Amino acid sequence: MDVRHSSDGQAVIRFRAAGVALLLAHLLFVGWLTLRPLDVPWMTAANFHPFAGIRADLALGPAEAARRIGEGLLLLAPLGILLPMAGGRLLVSPWASLARTVAAGSLISMAIELAQTGVPGQVVDVDSLLLNTAGVALAHLLVVPLSRARLRRGNRAGAGDLSRIGNGARAYLGEAPQGSTPTMTRVGIAP
Repeated sequence: MDVRHSSDGQAVIRFRAAGVALLLAHLLFVGWLTLRPLDVPWMTAANFHPFAGIRADLALGPAEAARRIGEGLLLLAPLGILLPMAGGRLLVSPWASLARTVAAGSLISMAIELAQTGVPGQVVDVDSLLLNTAGVALAHLLVVPLSRARLRRGNRAGAGDLSRIGNGARAYLGEAPQGSTPTMTRVGIAP
């Protein structure tokens, strides 16, 4: 077994472990931030009309609108990077990766919004769902394709044999393919 492939496999495992740890830490922070009870003298009504909250934010002026919309975009934006990092795939379709990441981000955002229905002082807002999902998509588009390309280039220069990754994770970890799956002959059913 080649030492270079073995160390590359360990690096991938460490990279994924770091992604999972950072993902869990971020989700705990977001849960604490969005699901803690707030002591407020009054509450606004829940917003179920798309873009109504964004229009109201824009009516407050450019500085306040930028702050409120930026908060919505940035809350779950790290998921656009951390979800693919936790997945640990280098050779994946950029569009499939974007679709999976955005779908997972929107489901997490929806779970947070649904959980807020039972928290005192927290209000459900459909615009939060839209902004959170857009933040996940933007972060993914800005960072992940370039990072994967850079990692593939670095891996190609270091290991020199990235073409074997097509055989699956075993080839990436430096292990030789085991061959085809064994088959058994058909046995008839007893009378």
